[in-house]
Amino acid sequence: MLARVWSASLIGIDAVQVGVEVDVSGGLPKVIVVGLPDAAIQESRERVKAALKNSGLIFPLRPILINLTPADLRKEGPSFDLPIAIGILAASEQIDPQLLGDYLFLGELSLDGSLRSVAGVLPIAAAAKQMGMTGLVVPEDNAREAAVVEGLNVYGFNHLSQVAGFLCQPEDCAPAEFNIKAEFNRQKLGIPDLKEVKGQNHARRALEISAAGGHNLILVGPPGSGKTMLARRLPGIMPSLSFGEALEVSQIHSVAGLLKNKGTLIEERPFRGPHHSASGPSLVGGGSVPRPGEISLAHRGVLFFQKLTIDNAGKS
Repeated sequence: MLARVWSASLIGIDAVQVGVEVDVSGGLPKVIVVGLPDAAIQESRERVKAALKNSGLIFPLRPILINLTPADLRKEGPSFDLPIAIGILAASEQIDPQLLGDYLFLGELSLDGSLRSVAGVLPIAAAAKQMGMTGLVVPEDNAREAAVVEGLNVYGFNHLSQVAGFLCQPEDCAPAEFNIKAEFNRQKLGIPDLKEVKGQNHARRALEISAAGGHNLILVGPPGSGKTMLARRLPGIMPSLSFGEALEVSQIHSVAGLLKNKGTLIEERPFRGPHHSASGPSLVGGGSVPRPGEISLAHRGVLFFQKLTIDNAGKS
């Protein structure tokens, strides 16, 4: 039997819909994954097999062909574990496949069937709404992050067996709820405040002008004179992020995997201070599958470099 489950892959900070097609036929047991999967997806065969067995479900001992569409798009990461497992359950007639076309699935599986959080859920949730999906099924740890997107039902689960139960009886599960205004407008704590600085009148004035006009700023002085201390207080005097700006920043950090322990939205302007020996790719991002660098992570915030060298020709 053939089953199709919807998932998504990231290209930069944009999400692309990916179909996970699973065909279970007759013959000797084997599992084949096609559609330009990376090593993590190839290894998902073993994770999914163990997760199904340890969840009280059946892993069919028959030929299983898994196709990730579109075939010319490179896919990577463990987030396809859950859609592959659901596709196998549907193709082997262990769950009702009627709802599979309405939901998008993401999640990494442990060997005991529990779901682990994945990176990039926020931009995928925004894309799922644009795709017209009814809902998004993710690990419980990613549910609040995905629920930021309005108009999309988000379901968070801790175990594969719970997802299987949801697909059999969806009316028994309620989507995650998120009060956007209350969460975004809560009191912001922990931002270094410029009022704590005593003296440094010229530097304080330069910071205020830089923040007001969006100008670049060079701080010159011997070590220990307060350059880094002052720079860290620049985001605190910049205008607060609007909700749209916070969503932009949060999507970038979600792709980079930096939202797992930071709630749902980044509400303060980011401050990034890479080491002066940081490589070019770590600053500008990139790679075979593009990932944000320090410049992108400082979007709508402050990018601070510790040192600036000038050669004899006067070129920096």
